[in-house]
Amino acid sequence: MSWKVVYFVTPSGDNPIEDFLVSLESASRAKILRVFQHIREFGLQSVVSHLRKLEGSSFWEVRILGRDNIRTIYIVPLPQTVLVLHGFVKKSEKTPIKQLTISENRYKIWKELNLDN
Repeated sequence: MSWKVVYFVTPSGDNPIEDFLVSLESASRAKILRVFQHIREFGLQSVVSHLRKLEGSSFWEVRILGRDNIRTIYIVPLPQTVLVLHGFVKKSEKTPIKQLTISENRYKIWKELNLDN
């Protein structure tokens, strides 16, 4: 059974993940989209070298190394479903609290819209 990679969408229909991906250079965008495609086809185990658990949270990040250190924060809220909550270019050692806060807020919104029905 294949996996789903779902992007967070705001209640007004904005797609910040897609916007982030479009903002990247084409090579960086291709790398992250290739990782997402591998997840869809083969599951998270197929890209384990790109994944890292974020300490003190229930979130994980997909790490794309290179000229820019691209990160996308995700969670697995349903079986075989990766919900991508946030993307950013990492400039420091630790994931900034601001990036985690954005992810937490988006996950709360997603839960209200998708799990409370």
